[in-house]
Amino acid sequence: MSRPSGSFMRNKASQIGLICVGVVLGVLVSLNFSAVAQREAPSPLPIEDLRVFTEVFGRIKSDYVEAVDDRKLFTEAINGMLSGLDPHSAYLDQEAFKELQVGTQGEFGGLGIEVGMEDGLVRVVSPIDDTPASRAGLRPGDLIIRLDETPVKGMTLNDAVRRMRGKPNTSITLTLMRRGEEKPIVVTLTRAVIKIQSVRSALMEPGFGYIRLTQFQEHTGENLARAIERVWKENNGNMRGLILDLRNDPGGLLNGAVAVSAAFLPQNALVTYTDGRAPDSRMKLNASPEFYLRGAGQSDFLRGLPKDVKSVPMVVLINGGSASASEIVAGALQDHKRATIIGTQSFGKGSVQTILPLTNNTAIKLTTARYFTPNGRSIQAKGITPDIVVEDPSNPSDNQRVREADLNRHLSDGKGGQTKAAPRPRPEAKKDEPARPRVEPIKLEPGQVFSREDFQLMQALNHLKGQPVLRELPPVATSASAAPAGAPAAAAR
Repeated sequence: MSRPSGSFMRNKASQIGLICVGVVLGVLVSLNFSAVAQREAPSPLPIEDLRVFTEVFGRIKSDYVEAVDDRKLFTEAINGMLSGLDPHSAYLDQEAFKELQVGTQGEFGGLGIEVGMEDGLVRVVSPIDDTPASRAGLRPGDLIIRLDETPVKGMTLNDAVRRMRGKPNTSITLTLMRRGEEKPIVVTLTRAVIKIQSVRSALMEPGFGYIRLTQFQEHTGENLARAIERVWKENNGNMRGLILDLRNDPGGLLNGAVAVSAAFLPQNALVTYTDGRAPDSRMKLNASPEFYLRGAGQSDFLRGLPKDVKSVPMVVLINGGSASASEIVAGALQDHKRATIIGTQSFGKGSVQTILPLTNNTAIKLTTARYFTPNGRSIQAKGITPDIVVEDPSNPSDNQRVREADLNRHLSDGKGGQTKAAPRPRPEAKKDEPARPRVEPIKLEPGQVFSREDFQLMQALNHLKGQPVLRELPPVATSASAAPAGAPAAAAR
């Protein structure tokens, strides 16, 4: 069988290219640039660029070593178009769109890990409390380089997530790279049904309450209100201080962030504002029901809270895994001087992603605006700086971990500021200074809400009590009795 002549293939490719030009132009004309027309005068169609696109499409169809389905080519083109914008814009196919909807409701199957992409690898944003990922010791900033025997490089984020999710009681092996470790770390996890309890609470001791938020979901506001009422009731209303723990909380729904902020701020106080090109992307979100209730018929779950919840001394804990909605809450409470922020610099994800459903049960997740704190500080690529920096001895590389400003194609802060700041170096130990102990990561037992071995948490409690706050774990003490308050000497190794 003779090989088709070059002229035949060129003619065939040209025909395919012309058909594709017609398809692309037809779609653009039918849309009439509706998304742009409402915002600014539409620019002329980039005819030459469209010709290049369709020529490439035609060459693939005619010359690629294997036949390629049209749908795959268009899907990959859409994927590339969105992923090339910034680290958070993405195309959601039918399965990914469904998983997104399920995930915000607090239950799904998988490992219990929030992930993103970095240089073609899957980056751990945060393991979710009491899930296979957290129990296996995964840490924010870990890079997943292999799923079972398959390298991650070259996968899309959707592909990687799809591989990690699966039927409960099935296993998957992850190969990780961790900053500070010379060799890859290999862990095998068993998938489970992930039921995220986004709010946990406990009374640390008489007068001092603790509330931990793991994620901002549909019902986080209601769950927070119940947690506050429970803590206040356990202490007969005599509260002297409250700790809100947002460490390793990767964020979630915006109305959840507004609800959490509104629980502690005066009525109608500004929580955050957004700024983008589209008129509907420029919003001011206040601490009032219209900005956190999900429907007209929903009752205000914050209305019956104890009055002193808006004035009780308060600490918010953050770290490099606190992102997005967590940063909105921390920034709002900091700007209004409602709480003292303790911990390490937050992640710096200050961009708004809008889910735009498409007609075939798919969607695009598109970055449409930036978040700002009430005082006008940009969160994007900067994060929230704690009022008191307290290191985590169980994760000494926290201040060196990857943040938004380290990601390729990250957005600027929107104000022309520097967004590639070097991490704050740890002070070098003096020659004769004793070595500082390294503490094992805290692992909570089932049903346990907090641990007294948690150095940052105990420093937050010290601050509420008016006691000295240690910024980092002191050198190894000569005896257990020499360890200062809040220093987990027994956990040192």
